[in-house]
Amino acid sequence: EPKNPIVGTRSFGADPQTVGEHAAVWVRGCQEHGVLACAKHYPGHGRTTQDSHEVLPRVTAPLAELQAMDLVPFERAIRAGVGAVMSAYVAYPQWDASGQAAAFSPPILAYLRDALNFGGLVITDALIMAGATAAQSEAPATVAAVAAGCDALLYPSDWRGVIRALDAGVGKDIATARADDALARYENTVTAWGVGSGEAPDPVANAAFADQIADRALRLLSGEAPAVRGGVRVSIVDDDVGGPYRVGPRDVFETTLKENGVGRGGWGVVLVYSEPRSWKGRADLGARSLAALRRLAPGAKLVVLFGHPRLARQIPGSAPVLCAWHGQPLMQRAAARWVLRGR
Repeated sequence: EPKNPIVGTRSFGADPQTVGEHAAVWVRGCQEHGVLACAKHYPGHGRTTQDSHEVLPRVTAPLAELQAMDLVPFERAIRAGVGAVMSAYVAYPQWDASGQAAAFSPPILAYLRDALNFGGLVITDALIMAGATAAQSEAPATVAAVAAGCDALLYPSDWRGVIRALDAGVGKDIATARADDALARYENTVTAWGVGSGEAPDPVANAAFADQIADRALRLLSGEAPAVRGGVRVSIVDDDVGGPYRVGPRDVFETTLKENGVGRGGWGVVLVYSEPRSWKGRADLGARSLAALRRLAPGAKLVVLFGHPRLARQIPGSAPVLCAWHGQPLMQRAAARWVLRGR
């Protein structure tokens, strides 16, 4: 869903089969190297046009459609041996008429166990999210999640209150057998994944491998790669500032150029940062970013988009647009290397 404000580049795409193939490879890659993988947000968050940090979204698609599309990546991840699945704070009223979020829905979580044959750890999303407390406050929500089939609870605002509610709920709202099952799954997961191999990772080799992948991920969305001559004048349009969480460093691109002998001034490049972020509430670029782009983009020689490629349609002018997907330092360095290769 193009208007989805919280998924975007966090997904492997829109085609269920492609997403499933990538998810399976990702799961195997993580877990073969001792990292527990988690498939989320079951049974799918991609259709929503709202952020479950802000509200409880509703997906009205019938179960048969969800089975044919949304559940396919989860099936592939489970067949690949994924160790954990995160349930969504999204309601699917055509599946569970109660309107409860999946994390609190016995039939939706039972399908995960019985039809998809998932035997690993089922976890909630963060309990501080509005989708978790749309129908009840945090403490009773945790009781409902465990009773419905969740094994582990993520990020409550009042963990002491949650513990008291769970202690009081076992044998009442939470069947004792259900509580025992959740604890056993948690303990089995810790036993299986909580102790490493003892082999120290090689950070230099790992960083080099990550750089190779980042270089291959870059995509020129429009225009031709410009030949860089002289210095580079960097302008930044940051669509991610102003939220509850600080943005990451934005100087790595320019620092990488400087470390490779490129000075400031002359050749204009605009860096556009726009990632799906909690409580951002929109998928497109905001008004302030669009105003800045109207001023900066038409005169630039290159625009680097650290965001979803569909945002390129909002960038004015005819400058080539390079998609670098995400603003993390890894991708900033990759974009800088791409520019350096044009010198």
